[in-house]
Amino acid sequence: MHIDPIKLSRELLAFNTINPPGQELNCIRHLERILSEAGLQTSVHVFAPDRANLIARIGESNGKSPLCFTGHVDTVPLGNAAWSVDPFAGDIVDGKLYGRGTSDMKCGVAAFVAAICGMTEILRDTRGAVLVITAGEEIGCEGAFELARAGVLGQAGAIVVAEPTSNVAVVGHKGALWLKLILRGVTAHGSMPHLGVNAAYKAARAITLLENFQFNTAPHPYLGSPTLNIGTVHAGLNVNSVPDRAEIGVDIRSIPGLDHADIKRQLQAELGDGAELETLVDVGAVWTDPATRWIGQVYDIVGSVTGKTIGTEPRTAPYFTDASVLTPAFGNPPTIILGPGEAAKAHQTDEYCLVDRIHEATAIYAALAAKWAAQ
Repeated sequence: MHIDPIKLSRELLAFNTINPPGQELNCIRHLERILSEAGLQTSVHVFAPDRANLIARIGESNGKSPLCFTGHVDTVPLGNAAWSVDPFAGDIVDGKLYGRGTSDMKCGVAAFVAAICGMTEILRDTRGAVLVITAGEEIGCEGAFELARAGVLGQAGAIVVAEPTSNVAVVGHKGALWLKLILRGVTAHGSMPHLGVNAAYKAARAITLLENFQFNTAPHPYLGSPTLNIGTVHAGLNVNSVPDRAEIGVDIRSIPGLDHADIKRQLQAELGDGAELETLVDVGAVWTDPATRWIGQVYDIVGSVTGKTIGTEPRTAPYFTDASVLTPAFGNPPTIILGPGEAAKAHQTDEYCLVDRIHEATAIYAALAAKWAAQ
């Protein structure tokens, strides 16, 4: 069954799946119809009103695990700046397909769906492929966590994550631990601050501690050192009162081997019992040794399609992906992040993906699936 990946990309862009609230169900149903008509076994997993994940399979395992392709269909909000194009129309200008979610990452999803639908006869009697298309990735891999908890993922021998890399093969990314730090005080009239306890002052002292926080771990040879950033600070309701509550948003990016529970315990010890730490997002780092045999095959296929080689240094990504959840859920198979989108355009006004890269990614995914099936 032939699927035009550009046409499918435009169809997916027409669904408003901005998260929050997400409302990915109609987009997921559209993909389910296409994959079912192509001959894949599909299952839609609804986990909230108008929200769902999709799993599609083709092939006979015979004790061998399929190749997994994964991507999400939710997007971030449009932002405050005005767009020069309709963010849901899928306009093509000068070889660029514009719209919210083009790079991150509906074009990647369209590319692997088109690739697999176009080779069902080849894959049918092999170990085949499994497509895991999720909702809710943008705010903490909600959909992927739902699938992992439900125990419906099955097996995968390797994973291709179609997040934006400009079709460069990426072997790892940092994890993310997002925390809400709450400091409490006692309110009072602003003219009599001595009668209260100012939570903003507590927050200021906490920020100084966080600025000087040390992870006490060696940097990863390719992902570097873990980081901590204060993203938000809120205290008080009005200027003439002593604030009795302050909140600080903490964004930690971790590296392989760094346990998030240990980080949280260390932070709690330094901040003291008066500080409350609430976990918002907790997704681990992903890393596959580039010397792994399958990674070498990926490099060869990407090079043959794009005409570019990986170079001497393995590539990594600064963002997290659903692989943080799916890779451990599948038993930690080798994982590559590889998609047609432009990482620098993700979440931007006038987001776009190059049309040529979508075709390129489709060819790469088809070659990867054919190689996997033949082994």
